[in-house]
Amino acid sequence: MAAAAAAAVGGPQPPQAEVPAPGLALDKAATAAHLKAALSRPDNRAGAEELQALLERVLSAERPLAAAADGEEAAAAGGGGGPGAAEEEALEWCKCLLAGGGGYDEFCAAVRAYDPAALCGLVWTANFVAYRCRTCGISPCMSLCAECFHQGDHTGHDFNMFRSQAGGACDCGDSNVMRESGFCKRHQIKSSSNIPCVPKDLLMMSEFVLPRFIFCLIQYLREGYNEPAADVPSEKDLNKVLQLLEPQISFLEDLTKMGGAMRSVLTQVLTNQQNYKDLTSGLGENACARKSHEKYLIALKSSGLTYPEDKLVYGIQEPSAGASTLAVQGFASAAGTLGQLDSSDEEDQDGSQGLGKRKRVKLSSNTKDQSIMDVLKHKSFLEELLFWTIKYEFPQKMVTFLLNMLPDQEYKVAFTKTFVQHYAFIMKTLKKSHESDTMSNRIVHISVQLFSNEELARQVTEECQLLDIMVTVLLYMMESCLIKSELQDEENSLHVVVNCGEALLKNNTYWPLVSDFINILSHQSVAKRFLEDHGLLVTWMNFVSFFQGMNLNKRELNEHVEFESQTYYAAFAAELEACAQPMWGLLSHCKVRETQEYTRNVVRYCLEALQDWFDAINFVDEPAPNQVTFHLPLHRYYAMFLSKAVKCQELDLDSVLPDQEMLMKLMIHPLQIQASLAEIHSNMWVRNGLQIKGQAMTYVQSHFCNSMIDPDIYLLQVCASRLDPDYFISSVFERFKVVDLLTMASQHQNTVLDAEHERSMLEGALTFLVILLSLRLHLGMSDDEILRAEMVAQLCMNDRTHSSLLDLIPENPNPKSGIIPGSYSFESVLSAVADFKAPVFEPGGSMQQGMYTPKAEVWDHEFDPVMVILRTVYRRDVQSAMDRYTAFLKQSGKFPGNPWPPYKKRTPLHPSYKGLMRLLHCKTLHIVLFTLLYKILMDHQNLSEHVLCMVLYLIELGLENSAEEESDEEASACGPERCHDSWFPGSNLVSNMRHFINYVRVRVPETAPEVKRDSLASTSSDSLGSLQNSGTAQVFSLVAERRKKFQEIINRNSSEANQVVRPKTSSKWSAPGSAPQLTTAILEIKESILSLLIKLHHKLSGKQNSYYPPWLDDIEILIQPEIPKYSHGDGITAVERILLKAALQSRMNKRIIEEICRKVTPPVPPKKITAAEKKTLDKEERRQKARERQQKLLAEFASRQKSFMETAMDVDSPESDIPMEITTAEPQVSEAVYDCVICGQSGPSSEDRPTGLVVLLQASSVLGQCRDNVEPKKLPISEEEQIYPWDTCAAVHDVRLSLLQRYFKDSSCLLAVSIGWEGGVYVQTCGHTLHIDCHKSYMESLRNDQVLQGFSVDKGEFTCPLCRQFANSVLPCYPGSNVENNLWQRPSNKSIKDLIKEVEELQGRPGAFPSETNLSKEMESVMKDIKNTTQKKYRDYSKTPGSPDNDFLFMYSVARTNLELELIHRGGNLCSGGASAAGKRSCLNQLFHVLALHMRLYSIDSEYNPWRKLTQLLEEMSSQLGNEEQQPEVPILYHDVTSLLLIQILMMPQPLHKDHFTCIVKVLFTLLYTQGLVALSVKCNEEDRSAWKHTGALKKNTCDAEKSYEVLLSFVISELSKGKLYHEEGTQECATIIPVAWSPESMEKYLQEFCLPFLRITSLLQHHLFGEDLPSCQEEEEFSVLSSCLGLLPTFYQTEHPFISASCLDWPVPAFDIISQWCFEINSFTERHAEQGKALLIQESKWKLPHLLQLPENYNTIFQYYHRKTCSVCTKVPKDPAVCLVCGTFVCLKGLCCKQQSYCECVLHSQNCGAGTGIFLLINASVIIIIRGHRFCLWGSVYLDAHGEEDRDLRRGKPLYICKERYKVLEQQWISHTFDHINKRWGPHYNGL
Repeated sequence: MAAAAAAAVGGPQPPQAEVPAPGLALDKAATAAHLKAALSRPDNRAGAEELQALLERVLSAERPLAAAADGEEAAAAGGGGGPGAAEEEALEWCKCLLAGGGGYDEFCAAVRAYDPAALCGLVWTANFVAYRCRTCGISPCMSLCAECFHQGDHTGHDFNMFRSQAGGACDCGDSNVMRESGFCKRHQIKSSSNIPCVPKDLLMMSEFVLPRFIFCLIQYLREGYNEPAADVPSEKDLNKVLQLLEPQISFLEDLTKMGGAMRSVLTQVLTNQQNYKDLTSGLGENACARKSHEKYLIALKSSGLTYPEDKLVYGIQEPSAGASTLAVQGFASAAGTLGQLDSSDEEDQDGSQGLGKRKRVKLSSNTKDQSIMDVLKHKSFLEELLFWTIKYEFPQKMVTFLLNMLPDQEYKVAFTKTFVQHYAFIMKTLKKSHESDTMSNRIVHISVQLFSNEELARQVTEECQLLDIMVTVLLYMMESCLIKSELQDEENSLHVVVNCGEALLKNNTYWPLVSDFINILSHQSVAKRFLEDHGLLVTWMNFVSFFQGMNLNKRELNEHVEFESQTYYAAFAAELEACAQPMWGLLSHCKVRETQEYTRNVVRYCLEALQDWFDAINFVDEPAPNQVTFHLPLHRYYAMFLSKAVKCQELDLDSVLPDQEMLMKLMIHPLQIQASLAEIHSNMWVRNGLQIKGQAMTYVQSHFCNSMIDPDIYLLQVCASRLDPDYFISSVFERFKVVDLLTMASQHQNTVLDAEHERSMLEGALTFLVILLSLRLHLGMSDDEILRAEMVAQLCMNDRTHSSLLDLIPENPNPKSGIIPGSYSFESVLSAVADFKAPVFEPGGSMQQGMYTPKAEVWDHEFDPVMVILRTVYRRDVQSAMDRYTAFLKQSGKFPGNPWPPYKKRTPLHPSYKGLMRLLHCKTLHIVLFTLLYKILMDHQNLSEHVLCMVLYLIELGLENSAEEESDEEASACGPERCHDSWFPGSNLVSNMRHFINYVRVRVPETAPEVKRDSLASTSSDSLGSLQNSGTAQVFSLVAERRKKFQEIINRNSSEANQVVRPKTSSKWSAPGSAPQLTTAILEIKESILSLLIKLHHKLSGKQNSYYPPWLDDIEILIQPEIPKYSHGDGITAVERILLKAALQSRMNKRIIEEICRKVTPPVPPKKITAAEKKTLDKEERRQKARERQQKLLAEFASRQKSFMETAMDVDSPESDIPMEITTAEPQVSEAVYDCVICGQSGPSSEDRPTGLVVLLQASSVLGQCRDNVEPKKLPISEEEQIYPWDTCAAVHDVRLSLLQRYFKDSSCLLAVSIGWEGGVYVQTCGHTLHIDCHKSYMESLRNDQVLQGFSVDKGEFTCPLCRQFANSVLPCYPGSNVENNLWQRPSNKSIKDLIKEVEELQGRPGAFPSETNLSKEMESVMKDIKNTTQKKYRDYSKTPGSPDNDFLFMYSVARTNLELELIHRGGNLCSGGASAAGKRSCLNQLFHVLALHMRLYSIDSEYNPWRKLTQLLEEMSSQLGNEEQQPEVPILYHDVTSLLLIQILMMPQPLHKDHFTCIVKVLFTLLYTQGLVALSVKCNEEDRSAWKHTGALKKNTCDAEKSYEVLLSFVISELSKGKLYHEEGTQECATIIPVAWSPESMEKYLQEFCLPFLRITSLLQHHLFGEDLPSCQEEEEFSVLSSCLGLLPTFYQTEHPFISASCLDWPVPAFDIISQWCFEINSFTERHAEQGKALLIQESKWKLPHLLQLPENYNTIFQYYHRKTCSVCTKVPKDPAVCLVCGTFVCLKGLCCKQQSYCECVLHSQNCGAGTGIFLLINASVIIIIRGHRFCLWGSVYLDAHGEEDRDLRRGKPLYICKERYKVLEQQWISHTFDHINKRWGPHYNGL
């Protein structure tokens, strides 16, 4: 079929169309059907031509870009207007034709039915959330889409969710990349069998139409491309073209999604070479086609570097000729395999083809033709499509289309080959690109799909020279940024290195290519080819050598460097990615014996490259001073392959080692790095700026150490084990520049080091030796032991979270592989060495995460200070580890003092490295140790405890690793004769320890004390005699020693004998004129190492003769030497341990120790202190004293502050401070006294100098969130679950108010309810007081102080000067008594009637605002603050804006809000009793004064005062109803009783009498009770009502009828029956009333519950106004306790009967009269509005406590639903979705799409939902963010992983689970309004969240 189609397409094209012109106007479907029929005939020629012509017309390429639509074309396009329309039309035609006349959608469905694909292949772009399961993955790059992941079974696997950076595709169903057990349900079936064969005619049209369509697309691409000019990036033009092509490419993409059948057609079309040839040759008569072909040729030329003059334009520099010839040598063999070598740059004259050849990459001008990057022809659509994709810099749509095709196997192979063929071109485009980041991601998006598949990678490697291409391309890429190396010999160096400042390295542009390379090297078959190919290895080593010695640091000696370059980031990244990771990849295939050959190859070429490097930089034996490079990748390749060879391949080490001279060269540079590290830490490089410290840290940092410092140390260990030990040791001290310090003389001169650096450099040198000798990472430890050691070291420094531990432990193979060495053993090792500490919650404290801490036995046996020192990035971590170790020893009682680092036994050495231990047994080291011990004993300067510690450590290492015990006899026999020429007789430390050294000749400055002493001695003859007897005194110079050895080694290599040793030029060692003349002096020493150790013991313990050989008491010790008592301790313990080991190793030593101890040691001579030393000592002492003084002062200050805080907390707020004094007749009134925390004075608050409480005012909607049902609301996690706010307290109150306002007079409505459920103002205080004038000056000073900490002074915000709590206003304290004029102590005996009168009169008096005092001004200003705290919409409810009723309502509602919130903080009831939960921190008393003062300004007209309605019978009821036209007042039974209470009390002049308070409460209780009865009567049904009416009526005339609820209820029912309230009980009503069987008990319970909220608020109010304590009680007796506390219960009430709520009633006027008066109002309203009348009567009084939404257990459920959810406002998927945890609203964080008047959506929502407080869960980060007003803070996460840690931004992607404790803490902070106090890190959000 395809052939037929091709023939048809390529046939002679008839000049005019076969389809008659009018036919075009016919229906497209008909045409399509007709054509399909024509094509289905056996002879389909005519049909094919017809179709051809039609397509020619429809798909004319000129249309979209050059919108020249002349008439005929416009007609053909269906009269479309602009270019857009024409394109649409063309697409419509294609769809129609494909479907062959049927519907396109049906066609799609039909094709899908034949989809045999067993692969998922879903392609995604950046930021898509995918999964990776390491348990199921074969390739480390394996990834799954969320759907396949959740459909498969991965329980217990090591998986994580990740956000794709470059894009990817789902591998489900591909067994090359993942194990089949992980496939999801859909892709498990191998479905090829049961899918029917595709019917022939279904896709027939597609095979004809698609070639033309794709050709048309390619023509557009050609048309649209213009070579960018040299300076102007042309992204804009390219994007324009791409936008125009959007529909076409999308159409192709849709085709690929139709499944396998369609994909295979597309594959045919894309790879068919014949089609391509016929359509694209520019030979047709069609001018347009010719033009497009020319464009294509131009594009080819420009990218193929065909003409030299192009080069300037396209900015690709020529690499230096020298460098690239190397590459070419390696490739001579491989050249020519990619196609014919064709040197002609002209066009090929082949008629059909006319194609331009293009040069790939020219490595250099002289190797033009043999270059591996050869001429290349495009032979198919696929190839040209990829070419344009690259040209257009990988547009996302194209990439997706090309990837969507991958499930087709045939396509996959073809595409991979095409991709490889264009590889060099990709690299060039990438280098030129301005958007290299985006482009890199797109490249990797493609390549990772192709190269992760081993089978495919192998095939391409074999058929297309993939490896050659990759290596050459990398080499070529780096060649463009080479510079001359300045290492060593600057002038004559021939070495070139990459320049780390170039964009290529700085921006990591090479990343995609290196990443591909690492990816293919992970396949064994590919890596084998690489390791076997010598040419490739040579080229690769050549590539690596570009990095050898890059980023050279030169030490600044004079000025501080002015510009700190940050190139070191680039350098370290480049070495890690371009060198180390490919190395780890190769190493992973060299694991078994059979692979020895590979290692030999690598090592061989590596050594060759190193030799070339040494020659190129002119290196002989001395490194140039004051320069260091941290980058020696060649050394590290060499080291790592050696290590692998010995460890895994059983290779003989010596067979791969070079000669001695090469080893000496090899060790120099790594050693230089170690010395430089010590210099950097000694601050010798301080003038190079911080970046040099950064390099030193990066070098040892966990991601780099195993590719940097570890191989370096290993290489040094190898060199040390093979070189002469004396040479090595002296080299070390010379490199560390401390040779001059190693003298017995008390003074010396160091020509290369300043005195202040000597000590730390000496410590550095010794520490390095200890590390070198004790580290076994590559010398015999198994992988598990290494893992354990690394883990212990990290845990000893600090407790760690699981993820930081994973991060800190160096991964062994290349990190891309994602498989940590024995990642299965990671968990087991962790559980073996550490204990898990679960996360802790201190409320108000920081949120801790789950941590791992070392087990006790780890501290006991495994703590290894050497490993810790090696792995610490910061020196403070070493200290931290030692502190923790000390703490452990103290705690476990093992050692009380300050311990020294413990000595740890080492893993046995691998036999190949036994030579390393010779370092410990060489005379040079022994002389150094002896000298240092002596110097320490003699207290010479510049020695520290650390030095001693390291010296002892080295001695102990030597004893542990000594040769077999030598026989004491022979040693003693030949002892004397041997010791003429040198210090020590042999090289074994054990025997050298006991050797006495008598005299030493030293060179000292003439000023030294030794010189004077010696001149005296030489006069006396006997001393001279003794001198001669002892043989000459020992002289020693390290440097001379080293020179000598070097000469020997050089001469030994006779072959090299002719090489001249460069004379030393530097004048370091002999500086004749520079200093005081050196003279020789002879010192009498007469010590051995053993005797020095014993004296040291005395010195450390501060006692004479403190050392007593333990074996004299207990001979057992020698038999069983491992004694726990010696394993931990300080220097004394260490000395004892060493002496014991020395005695164990040889009987001779044992004897000598005993002898030394027997001699009574003479006291150590008092040391002479020189003036200079004295000065430094004095300085030290003075410093010490100053420090102590400071400590003392601080302690004193702390204790003073503490006591101050305690007292300050006591004088918090005025009530309940001073016990009530009940004294004689006249009550004593004590004025409240306040302390000002600013000026510190105490005194009362007065009119002219008022004191105020520090308060924080905040708007709150917490109350509004109470709901009436117990079931907590859940966060919606599916479309069905929605949260409707209609059952919240705020909504219910809103509805009620608007209902009242509909029917009643506005001013009266505003007195009948409270507002503030939403946006109420909550006032809280820290309890501290200050003078208001002091506060003003404090605010001034804050305003001038520019360093503000997260609050805005202009908004009046500040922090309390004493406790630093956040505040924003000051609430004035009303002058007056402490507790309202204790009058309430004597209950008056006035009757309730009199009291009612008094109350009415007091309310009637208009309250004049007090005269203009400071106090009244402050009261006004704080009232303004309170109003401004909340938004206008939360205080204006009146229909007439700005009416005074509004303010009135607002003010008493503020009181209500604060009381209600306090009730919630107490848990919703008052059972707990006691003082208020906030203790003395309450400010309600002061708040009441301020509110009352303002409320009294508004007098309620006495006509309307509800008090009259409550306490008087009004005569003419009917008259009220007369005036119909104006709205009636709210009936009293609709009033909210608690609001009435607050109105009544705030209308009274303050301070209030207790009697009046009780009176108001009693009156209001009668109303409340009646409301309860009415509600009850409405709730029950008709029969119940009539029954109750009846029973109650019988008892009406009993004595206490007014206190019997039955009587009252029956009366209420009979009164209300007169109206229409109970009527309309038609059908629809029954549903709302739940048929409850009302028993007397349940009715009593209902009434009590109805009244309780009022009683609670009233009791709280009484507690605050009169300072009475609240009694505590059981829940069931709360009602009775509160009512008696409020004085509602008569005192003589008997408790025997069951308690009846009605007994609290105390009617001010006859009950029945007043009730009928109240009911009359209701009846007159229900005449017209029965429905509403009823609704208003049933009030919901049982509100549950407010809660945040309940969250699901697993975070994934939230994430999967919300991260793809579209925003309801802008219908896009937000970039940062968030969800409100209070109401469940979904919002866009920072989304500009939903911005309204400059407020972003979260801020807006926080104002609407929480009146300025918002709690949002950020879906993509799992973090909670709090918005409070104009500030915000990150609160933390309530979801933790299995190891108890947060995963902010979901970086790790492990499963997260809710942490209920944390969520509780969050909810608590929300309810108690303490976000501002507890969270510290607030910042302004500028409305941008």
